[in-house]
Amino acid sequence: MKEKTVERTLVKTVKGKGGIAFKFISPGYDGVPDRLVLLPGKRMAFVELKAPGQKMRPLQIRRKKQLENLGFTVYCVDSTEEVERIVNEILSA
Repeated sequence: MKEKTVERTLVKTVKGKGGIAFKFISPGYDGVPDRLVLLPGKRMAFVELKAPGQKMRPLQIRRKKQLENLGFTVYCVDSTEEVERIVNEILSA
């Protein structure tokens, strides 16, 4: 399975819950998460997507910590099975 498969599953699942999973691109600022997930009820989180078994690079880990220090939730997802769980977690936060 490829990262793109996990990403498509995330986008489809978020859309099915009434939300949007924006592709998050920040020119000149490397290491930011791949998607900004916005769900009903003012629920939001950043999501870094990986192929199964892949881990975040050191810069991505630093960006994750920066965002978390600002109070944002950041997930790293490497399987389609995790997608439903994290989307439901975001909704229930």
